[in-house]
Amino acid sequence: MIQSTSIDHLVFRVAALDRTERFYSALLSQSPERTAHSLFYTIGSTLLFFTPSTAPSTLYDKEHIGLNHLAFAIRTLADLQELQQQLNTANIPHSGIQLDPYGLKEFIWLDDPDGMRIEFYLRPRS
Repeated sequence: MIQSTSIDHLVFRVAALDRTERFYSALLSQSPERTAHSLFYTIGSTLLFFTPSTAPSTLYDKEHIGLNHLAFAIRTLADLQELQQQLNTANIPHSGIQLDPYGLKEFIWLDDPDGMRIEFYLRPRS
């Protein structure tokens, strides 16, 4: 049986590419690769693609069937604290550092411009 070794890419439909680019560039501290109809960021070996939606916009609800949230691994508490400062500097609303009651790890959550929940989760290397 062939087994996958990683997630290659994720594709998200968004309401406005320019708004999405401003948000994720500030959030990820990198500029995307961009075409006329998409943009993408490289996170480790995974690509995050954003393309404009052609369907009428509906309000994203993380509790409906589908994606609940996208979580990025953060290796140290100091990195998570630095991220918190980066979010504050960029005036991006967020939860502040919280403790996951199940995994007992620190995290920060926030919502992107289309309402999709984003999380940065402390995941030290083992």
